[in-house]
Amino acid sequence: MPAIFNILIPIALGAVLIVLLMGLFNLMRGGNSNLSQTLMRWRVGLQFIAVVVVMMALWLKGHA
Repeated sequence: MPAIFNILIPIALGAVLIVLLMGLFNLMRGGNSNLSQTLMRWRVGLQFIAVVVVMMALWLKGHA
């Protein structure tokens, strides 16, 4: 597996975790509901990117 995936996978997963926690924190403190909705949409997009990165790494590992 290319070394770039050793960096990209933790970054993608960390980004998902940070946005998830920000959204949950905003929701629990009773903050702006539009901000919570925006953060959860960002989370879904980041999760998609994280899944694509992991699948690319697995695919390349299988072809190496």
